[in-house]
Amino acid sequence: MKIKAPESLSLDEILPKKTTLLMGAGPVPIPKEVALANSMVISHLGETMKMIVSRIQLMGKYVFQTESKKIFGIAGPSSAAMEMAVTSLLWPTRKVLVLNLGTFSARFTELAKGVGAEVTELFTENFQPFTVQQVKAAFEKENFDVITLVQGETSCGVKNSELEGIVKLAKSFGVRTIVDAVCTLSTTPCPMDEWGIDVMVVGGQKGLSAIPGIAMIAFSEETFEFVSKREARMPHWCLDPRRAYRFWGLGEYHYTAPVPGLLALHEALRLICQETLEKRFERHLNCSVTLQKCLEAMGLELFTPKEFRLQSVVAIKNPGKVVTKDLIGYMIKNHQVEISGAFGLDIIRIGQMGEQCRFDNIKRALEAVGAGYEHFGVKLDVNAGMREFERAREIQSAFSLMNPASRVSTV
Repeated sequence: MKIKAPESLSLDEILPKKTTLLMGAGPVPIPKEVALANSMVISHLGETMKMIVSRIQLMGKYVFQTESKKIFGIAGPSSAAMEMAVTSLLWPTRKVLVLNLGTFSARFTELAKGVGAEVTELFTENFQPFTVQQVKAAFEKENFDVITLVQGETSCGVKNSELEGIVKLAKSFGVRTIVDAVCTLSTTPCPMDEWGIDVMVVGGQKGLSAIPGIAMIAFSEETFEFVSKREARMPHWCLDPRRAYRFWGLGEYHYTAPVPGLLALHEALRLICQETLEKRFERHLNCSVTLQKCLEAMGLELFTPKEFRLQSVVAIKNPGKVVTKDLIGYMIKNHQVEISGAFGLDIIRIGQMGEQCRFDNIKRALEAVGAGYEHFGVKLDVNAGMREFERAREIQSAFSLMNPASRVSTV
């Protein structure tokens, strides 16, 4: 029996008629320049692609704040970049200390076990960030080759506020560092060279405001030299940084690169450089703090204390035993705004990354959250939240922070 072709169903018939504003933990809305670039296909080899690659690396040096030339794009999600980092530095007999703050920092454990490394996990109580003293005690108790940590744990909205000190401590013990900056790169200061980070990873779909499915990784020159000399066999072919260097460093064939993704990444990085990191950090901080103050004025309680609150993903305690899935569904259906639930925690999460950090987007998110909770019987002072928003917008208008999200693609 021959299998018949299914009935045609176009994207126009599948996608909602009204565009949903993505205000969750990622992916985020993308600028029109990024959307346009993502619609193009050119050859994955040749002089034009060499220029694209060289520009991505040049702009990447600025965004990562590193002099290293060992910056690679990866055809895959942020987790693929994490996997390249782990499989480069770990193998059987090698020891890693994983600082486990939640879902995404715990992923390093799974990746490390997958390559046969000896894994020790360090935990904290009540979602507190790790301290230099905690890590020092672990280093004094046992020898490690690598330590992994996230700058921001998006699953619970916690920032590892002592990351710089932990990285410098690791260097003094001769331990290499892998830092997940997936939700923080370009939203929160994390200068790779200044802090001495060995490997840093990021995905396209969060702070960079690029597209999902494309990631970046940066190795320090010294760490890449170490990886280049390793004798242990690499478990992956696509995620072997030595092979990746043939494309990213020599312009030779590795595999067929995700061309539209690289073009989109190029434009995302270009816009970051055009804005400058200093102004981008200020925009993210001011917009996130505004959102937080408005939520509290409405009567909602934030999950994470201010002193180590992650600015790029704000976690809010879910009041009134509202079913998060129902709340999110109501907001999408009635307000075309989508936020995120969590992984086992009774919280909701609102993103403040890249194009999410526009005052018009914050207003829509606040209105949708307020209406959603009131629909499910939770009494909030939405008017107080909106008054706080208007005060903040007036203050920040002098700094051009009330730019509408007109640069965001509606495709």
